[in-house]
Parts: sequence; structure tokens; C-alpha cells
Amino acid sequence: MSQSNVHFTQRLEVGMLLAAVGGFLDAYTFLCRGGVFATAQTGNIVQMGMGIAQKNLDLALLSLLSILAFKAGTLVAEFLMSHNRIFHIKWYYLVLLLELAITFGIGFVPTTVPHTAVNITVSFVSALQVSSFRTLIDTPYATTMSTGNLRSAMSYWYQGISKKDHALLEKSYRYFKIIVSFCVGAALGAILTERVGSGSVWLCCIFLLAV
Repeated sequence: MSQSNVHFTQRLEVGMLLAAVGGFLDAYTFLCRGGVFATAQTGNIVQMGMGIAQKNLDLALLSLLSILAFKAGTLVAEFLMSHNRIFHIKWYYLVLLLELAITFGIGFVPTTVPHTAVNITVSFVSALQVSSFRTLIDTPYATTMSTGNLRSAMSYWYQGISKKDHALLEKSYRYFKIIVSFCVGAALGAILTERVGSGSVWLCCIFLLAV
């Protein structure tokens, strides 16, 4: 399918920029906000279960708050998508503007503030992004985590090689481009966070503006 025939939210270059944001935020929260990967919730679900099992209510509660923030972000994204336009602005621009505003604000939060507050906010932002941008031309994908993308990339690559199907190989290469973009974002996040600190997250704002 030609890029010119797909919706704005499904374009490859949009996905690559957003994947870079996802990778950057994971590196940022790990290095600057308490050593956690805040964009995906698998770890929080595991930690909540561990907290309950170990009767560590603080751990369970903090993990639950991140999960609830992710749920809230998903609901907000669904609300915006269902209304298409609000104040004559298309829903996906509203999602990007909201994500940009929140990310910009995070950069002003000093590292002396409890990391949980920022990580919960990043969970909300991650949900906004992954819920709104979930199709890459004609296949599902994620911009804030890579496990599913890696599985799909290898699956399409194997099918493409075994069937000698260039269309399937092209789908595989798209996934690899998203994974590489995520990795590049993580590398930039690591470099800038160590040098600039909490304000390094503003690079994500530039990526979002580019989108």
C-alpha cells in the first residue's frame, strides 16, 4: 500500500518519530526517574502482584497508580478518537498537543520530587500515544514497547523468505525500522539525560512537533 493512501496516523515516518519518543522516555525514566521503564505496564503488573504476595502495600499501591494512569490515558485517547473533532481540531492533533504539553511540563519537574509522580505521568502519556497510533500502514504495532514489534518483524520476515513474497518482507522491514527508531530514541535519551538531566525530555517535544 502506498504511503500516500494511508491515514496520517498510520504513516511510517510518524511511527518512527513516535517510536523514538517511546524509546527516549524509557531511557529517561530509567536514568533520571528512579530506575524504572514507565511506558509499558507489564513490570507494574508484576510488581503489584509481588507487593500483594509480600504484603508490601506501598509497592502494590505505587504499581497500581501507574496502571490506573495508563488506563486513564487509554480512556482519554478513546474519547478523543470517538469525537473525531473537538473545537474544530482533529482528534490526533489533540492527542499530540496534549502529549507535547505534558512532556514539556515534565522537563520542569526537579529530580528532588518523588519519581513516582513523573513515572505515573509518563504512563498516562504512553497510553495516549500507544492507544492513538496503533496501525502501521496496514498492520498493528506499538510505539512505546518493542516485544510485539520484534515478533511481528521476524514472523513476516520468515514468511516472506519462505514464500518469496516481497510484500511480506516489506512489512517485516517496516517493523525493523520502528524497532531501530525506538533504539535510537533510547540511545539519545541515555546520552542527553546523563548530560542535561531532567530537561533532556524536551527533545521528545521536538519529535512531537515534527510529527
